[in-house]
Formats: sequence, C-alpha cells, structure tokens
Amino acid sequence: MKNRNSKKQSGFTLIEIMVVVMIIGMLSAVVGVQLFSRYEKAKRKAAMIQIRQIQAALANYRLDNNRFPTTEQGLQSLVERPNSEPAPRNYPQGGYLDSNKVPLDPWGNPYVYFSPGVNGEEYTIESYGADGADGGEANNADIESWHLEDE
Repeated sequence: MKNRNSKKQSGFTLIEIMVVVMIIGMLSAVVGVQLFSRYEKAKRKAAMIQIRQIQAALANYRLDNNRFPTTEQGLQSLVERPNSEPAPRNYPQGGYLDSNKVPLDPWGNPYVYFSPGVNGEEYTIESYGADGADGGEANNADIESWHLEDE
C-alpha cells in the first residue's frame, strides 16, 4: 500500500496564480498609460490637420470674396452661403469644404472662429482640447491656428 503523503502533487498554488495575475496587471497598466498618451497625441495632431484644412477653405473663401467670413457668419459659411452682411459675392455651389458640415474637433466639440483674430491675425481658429474649455495645459491645452508650428 502506497503512502498518500508521498504522492507528488502537481499544479499551481493559489499564491502562484495570484502573483502571475498581479504581474500581468502591472504590465497592462504600463502599456495602457503609454497607449493613452499616444492616443491623446494623435487627437491633437488630428485637430491641427483639421485646422489646416479649414484654413485652406478660408483662403479660398477670401480669394472668391476678398474677405474672410465675419465671426457672426462663422465657419458655417464654409458649407452654406451666409445670409448676413457682408454677403459673399462669389459663393460656389457646394461651399468650400468637401463635406456638407463643418467638422468637429477630435473631442467632439465645435471649432471656435474669430475674425479678426487674436495677436493681430486676420482670423483665429481654436480647438479647446480634451477638456473643451478655454485654456488648460497638456492634453487640455488649446490648439490655435496662429501657432500650430509650436505644437
């Protein structure tokens, strides 16, 4: 008759399993933080690209009409003919943007438009960043047309 205690047990103990789960959790946290950081950087880069596309549409608007839309006419004037004065003289069918609406920033907020702009610029286009509020730092910092090169 064999002794039950001499029989070798195989498998993992609960402590070994918990250690492995903790190691996987720590690795996931490190990778998750890095991925989130890159995701936010990608959103900021997308906002800069959209602002540049809007700037190109505004340049075409100015070529056709000898002026930029007013603050009151806003960016909506790039997709539909403004009804308020000063009315554009040469507004093309279909507007100035490829889509039939002004894009939202990557965080789902509308871009802010001023004409005349800040710092002596003819206009300013802004995304308020991740927090959707004026000002902020890091991912919450505003992205402004007058200093895209600084980003």
